[in-house]
Amino acid sequence: MKRAVLICPGRGTYNKAELGYLGRYFPDQGLLATFDAQRADAGQDSLIALDGAGRFSLSRHGRGDNAAGLIYAAGYGDFLSVDRGAYDIVAVTGNSMGWYTALACGGALSAPQGFRLANTMGTLMQRAMIGGQVIYPWVDDDWVPKFARREALLSIVEHINTLADHVLSLSIDLGGMLVLAGNEAGLTAFEKQVDPVQGRFPMRLGNHAAFHSPLQAPVAQEGRVALADLAMRQPDLPLVDGRGAIWWPHGTDTGALWDYTLGHQVTEPYDFTRAITVAAREFAPDLFIIAGPGATLGGAVVQSLIRAQWRGLCDKSQFKQQQATRPLLLSMGMDDQRAQVT
Repeated sequence: MKRAVLICPGRGTYNKAELGYLGRYFPDQGLLATFDAQRADAGQDSLIALDGAGRFSLSRHGRGDNAAGLIYAAGYGDFLSVDRGAYDIVAVTGNSMGWYTALACGGALSAPQGFRLANTMGTLMQRAMIGGQVIYPWVDDDWVPKFARREALLSIVEHINTLADHVLSLSIDLGGMLVLAGNEAGLTAFEKQVDPVQGRFPMRLGNHAAFHSPLQAPVAQEGRVALADLAMRQPDLPLVDGRGAIWWPHGTDTGALWDYTLGHQVTEPYDFTRAITVAAREFAPDLFIIAGPGATLGGAVVQSLIRAQWRGLCDKSQFKQQQATRPLLLSMGMDDQRAQVT
């Protein structure tokens, strides 16, 4: 049996290629019905209808009140689908809203309560739609870290944030990428000050608010009110949060876990790189499994492991060589890799 850390993806991972993901892979139709009962009570389209639509629509599937539920259900369904006879899941983490999925996978919330958390926060963020996000790389094309470049970019962010009517801050430390959150003036100023790279960066993230920034304080407050009765419990598996802190089975302050989830996690930067580094060093997994939907998080995971020098990783070329002989990463959003996990 191989030791594995499970990683749950966040927003932006359910796209055109993922349409029908729940229909193809979700293993428990009764559980899916309980998720849809919550959405029916809220007057929202069912996940079954969204996932089974004839075509993908970014304006429909990508909005927070729909995307959050789709992504949570896909991720949790993949957790249920892992062959636990072949893989011992030793810890769970996630990126951004993937933390909500991780809470359920790790047992700190029941599956329906985890869905309630994800769907509520996605709905509140969509309703408020405060600010936005832009993403920009700082590693080279072979994923070798260029720390001076990173510091220069963060200096630009810090300067922009001092300008009148400009708001900009780090949202997610995502491996070799900086995800920034801000208002329109702050985001536009950054886009004008940096050089275009790879023909697509700086990239504005559609349907994304200024997640993990102080701009989300009103949303966090609404969430604390709406989810005041959300009952956290002792996790069954260790959970690594967006600071790299570990929440241990039988040793978790469930009140503090609620406070983090509906406070710091919403309004402060999310350090995904730190979460992956801690998971690698503390739990010494044989490999990482990325739950679906999508297959876009693998690069950030590997870039984080390169920064941590895990197993001597130094660049993308070396990762590809190791991956070919002894996989370090399996993404359930890719059919060939999924077959090795389920």
